[in-house]
Amino acid sequence: MSRREGSLEDPQADSSVSPLPLLEAKIHQTHSLARLLTKYAEQLLQEYVQHQGDPFGLPGFSPPRLSLAGLSAPSPGHAGLPAPERLHLDAGALAALPPLLDVVRRLQAELNPRASRLLRRLEDAARQARALSAAVEAVLAALGAELRGPRPEAAAAAAAAAASASAAGVFPAKVLGLRVCGLYREWVSRTEADLGQLVPGGPP
Repeated sequence: MSRREGSLEDPQADSSVSPLPLLEAKIHQTHSLARLLTKYAEQLLQEYVQHQGDPFGLPGFSPPRLSLAGLSAPSPGHAGLPAPERLHLDAGALAALPPLLDVVRRLQAELNPRASRLLRRLEDAARQARALSAAVEAVLAALGAELRGPRPEAAAAAAAAAASASAAGVFPAKVLGLRVCGLYREWVSRTEADLGQLVPGGPP
């Protein structure tokens, strides 16, 4: 094996390779993904509302307050936390969303079986949330932050939400989907903002 081939297998062998540009590239790439998914999340929420009928699409409609175990909207003090703590919260929330998005997709497959694009968007959103969560965890690792384990309660919370919504009827099932899609948009947007503060030349 040539010396050049060895350097490709082990980049650390080349002392001229600085970890800083690699970290900046990882942050920039993850921020670009979050920005793209923020747009997709907005589209998902709009399409979800369009398929639920009245009163969901009416101006001034305020759905019943629905809490989900293990997942809530970003707190008002989120922006004031240290960057690693904010990213930990982002990654954790994003990791908790896929089981809930899967529940919403199953409910919508029963309520709106012909809404193929909505069902596909929900399936894509679950996959994209997993990908963004993993990317944020990779940024945290590159920053040297201590990584936290998976959240096993996410699947249990999703199962409980599904059982409750299914037993309660059509309207609560639609409200659950609205809440989950709204949380997905909020956390993806929050992740974009948090990563944007780490991008060189980004906001302070």
